[in-house]
Amino acid sequence: MAAVQDSDTVVSPADARGRTSLAWLVLLMAAGGFALTLLVFHPGYNTADARYVYADAQAWRFGDWQSPVMGALWRLIDPIAPGSLSMFLLTATLYWLGFGLLALIAVRRVAWLGLLTLLLALAPPAFFFVGMVWRDVLFGVVWLVAAVLALAGASLPVRWRRLIQTFALLLVALGVLLRPNAIFAAPFLAAYVVWPMRFDARRMAIVFLPAVVLSYALVPLVYYGLLDAKRQNPLHSIFVFDLGGITHFSGENQFPVTWSPEQTALLTSKCYDPVRWDSYWHVPPCPFVMQRLERPDDTIFGTSRVIEAWWKAVSTHPLAYLSHRATFMWQFLARSNLVLPVWDWLDPSSSYGHSRTFTPLVALHDVLQPTLLFRPGLWLVLAILIGGWAWRTRSTPAGAFAVSVTASAVVYVMTFFPVGVAADFRYAYWCVLATLAGAVAAVLARYERRTEARAA
Repeated sequence: MAAVQDSDTVVSPADARGRTSLAWLVLLMAAGGFALTLLVFHPGYNTADARYVYADAQAWRFGDWQSPVMGALWRLIDPIAPGSLSMFLLTATLYWLGFGLLALIAVRRVAWLGLLTLLLALAPPAFFFVGMVWRDVLFGVVWLVAAVLALAGASLPVRWRRLIQTFALLLVALGVLLRPNAIFAAPFLAAYVVWPMRFDARRMAIVFLPAVVLSYALVPLVYYGLLDAKRQNPLHSIFVFDLGGITHFSGENQFPVTWSPEQTALLTSKCYDPVRWDSYWHVPPCPFVMQRLERPDDTIFGTSRVIEAWWKAVSTHPLAYLSHRATFMWQFLARSNLVLPVWDWLDPSSSYGHSRTFTPLVALHDVLQPTLLFRPGLWLVLAILIGGWAWRTRSTPAGAFAVSVTASAVVYVMTFFPVGVAADFRYAYWCVLATLAGAVAAVLARYERRTEARAA
């Protein structure tokens, strides 16, 4: 009987036809998922942050508070469908490209796993964010596609593999430019793109620091060199948050300012909020902090005075600093935080919030938002467990994928311990996608290892 060669196994024509039918089914399901995404989220929701990015894009005048690269990208794709729709279409396309391609890879080996992959793509919280125009969402889907492309290219001839790897590395770099705190997570993903056949811990240790340095250098090169972004000192928001936290936990003013007794009492008691640093910016009763730090006749925010005050506070009160950061991280990982920007849809005039296709998702969000499913800590633990479970299969492309993406996700989430200024769930979105994709790859790697063992 004639046979068809499939990777390192030989299958009958009937099996080959069956796999082809499954591949078509996966494509149809992915197309259906994309259509459902358009139906539910159209035309995509411009969040408050995204509106600033879009305004900068239209004026081709960028600042570094939000990613100027997202603005430049938006300007390039905006003629396709002006406004939120263009970025929404890009995000949705990347999302379903990532999960669709992963499903095609899985279905060639394990039929049920390929079909399950597309069902996972529809599950909360991953699906909930596809229509939200946030750089965190774009960042997550960009890295998802980069990783899956590397996995797909692992079985291709060298010439095609190199082409795919180059494009995937560009996507990894784009992720860093969207979220600069990803510089410590990027090496795991970049190393997998370059060496997709296996995960080597020693090699990873060797390339980690050079990759971090390269990623760190890339940000100012593109932000200020190519795009001439205005320096708006986003890092100083971290310093202000830390100064407020240390003031709260030490009971002593750490700001380089002399406050009134009433203001000092507020700073040590009521101003501190581990949910976000906005309490020092525009949330009553404590906007007086940023009003003073940005006072035109004696500006402190954005100057070395803030950095000096931060260093002095951290070195003088290290336990207060660690208490503040631990409190923030516990809020971020374990407590109920903002998921979708629901306050924007409370206005009766909000057409998006009252869309017939979107309101069922909002209702489901309201039920699930307080649950463990929407705690970043759950996804962090799952990523660790999946990476550990896949460790024994790290010498296979699928196992290396699972280890690499989950390690990247864990490191990325943990970077918010020193730099986080808000506890919104969206900051853990890459961890959600990496955990789901890593779980699929881990199961695939285990299945392939068992198949090889039986054949031997």
